[in-house]
Amino acid sequence: QVHVVESGGGLVQAGDSLRLSCSASGGPGRTYNVGWFRQTPGKEREFVGGITGYGGRTNYADAVRGRFTISRDNTKGMVYLQKNSLNPADTAVYYCAVSWKLVVSMPILANEYEYWGQGTQVAVSS
Repeated sequence: QVHVVESGGGLVQAGDSLRLSCSASGGPGRTYNVGWFRQTPGKEREFVGGITGYGGRTNYADAVRGRFTISRDNTKGMVYLQKNSLNPADTAVYYCAVSWKLVVSMPILANEYEYWGQGTQVAVSS
């Protein structure tokens, strides 16, 4: 059974940095694609960024490009979302989504991912 876990959320002030972590266990290896999504009440879950399992290709939403960086350490089975220059608009529940499918391009739709974590709350005060 696949188990996805995010960690690292919290309450920070505008301009601060925060790093979220994601790991998946129970699947066929550590080279899984990871997408980070976020959701606020009343809105649909939106793609923040992602990294492919093979090759480590990344893609980011326009709203976070240049501020957020995704990296991975396959030896540890960890994927990280480094968030810099946070602002109140970044307040949301952040989800890590995982897929082992071989892909040509970075999956950016929620339905392209098979397994999800429980989410971690990030709140940015002004």
